[in-house]
Amino acid sequence: MRQIHNLQHQHEFRLHIEFRHLRTIQAIHETGSLAGAADLLGLTQSALSHQIRGIEEQAGVELFVRATRPLRLSPAGQRLLAAAQAILPQVAALEAEFANLEAGRAGRMHVAIECHACFEWLLPVMNQFRKAWPEVDIDIRPGLAFDAMPALRREEVDLVVSSDPEDLPGVLFNPLFDYEPVLVVAAGHPLAAKPAIEARDFAPETLITYPVDRTRLDVFTELLTPERVEPAALRPVELTAMILLLVASGRGIAVLPDWVVRSTARADMDIVTRPLTRSGRPIVKRLYAATRSADATRPFVAHLIRLARQEAVRLQRG
Repeated sequence: MRQIHNLQHQHEFRLHIEFRHLRTIQAIHETGSLAGAADLLGLTQSALSHQIRGIEEQAGVELFVRATRPLRLSPAGQRLLAAAQAILPQVAALEAEFANLEAGRAGRMHVAIECHACFEWLLPVMNQFRKAWPEVDIDIRPGLAFDAMPALRREEVDLVVSSDPEDLPGVLFNPLFDYEPVLVVAAGHPLAAKPAIEARDFAPETLITYPVDRTRLDVFTELLTPERVEPAALRPVELTAMILLLVASGRGIAVLPDWVVRSTARADMDIVTRPLTRSGRPIVKRLYAATRSADATRPFVAHLIRLARQEAVRLQRG
């Protein structure tokens, strides 16, 4: 019966150790005395002694070798010290991380891009942002480009660069800048002689585009689809620089944002741009940074949007 009782007692034993106990054992190790540890922790010596007795009574072991100067830890005390040295730095790091989150200095900024041409514009923005907010985890998520808004609402991403604002609950579209989709043609192409381009001008042409759905291409959403015009052929090309080279070589025509052409085209490329018009009016689009409404005023979110606008001004000035 006594053996069964002892086994039950061992099974029910619980040693209740708190962070303050770990800090106490570490302070005593560092100072070598109860008085020094109490001073370091901002406690009275009697309160510290009471705390130590509580741990020793729970564990049934002594933590110190008494009557030694400096105060020396027992083997049990050394085990507790090892736990303190392993755990307390992690706790301190976690506390600092939470403090930074509360102060708005840390967090996550994952960006999805619906605008295929925006990669080159966004990269310098993200680099400036990284330097200003080193504790914020930043990433560009191109794989979510076609499911970006649902991903934003599911909190999988934190900002979406888009030219197609929607009326979505809990989502705020922050204006970045206006731009014009322009026709890009070789200087010797017949369309280069026209002052403005209409939908019907595309019918006999090979249109070079990014390899994305046409619902993400301004030339279709703003001009060709509404006017029910289909180009003679489509040629998908991934890189902006290659699109411009093909256009300059007379392999087709393209429509790109005006700022993309200014920032990418080389001086030796024999190309020209012409405005697109529909019903006699020039086509102008606006780029937005979509965020969750609750996040729009967070300091680092607001700063990224501000940097994006500044970079846009630089690009528009050429």
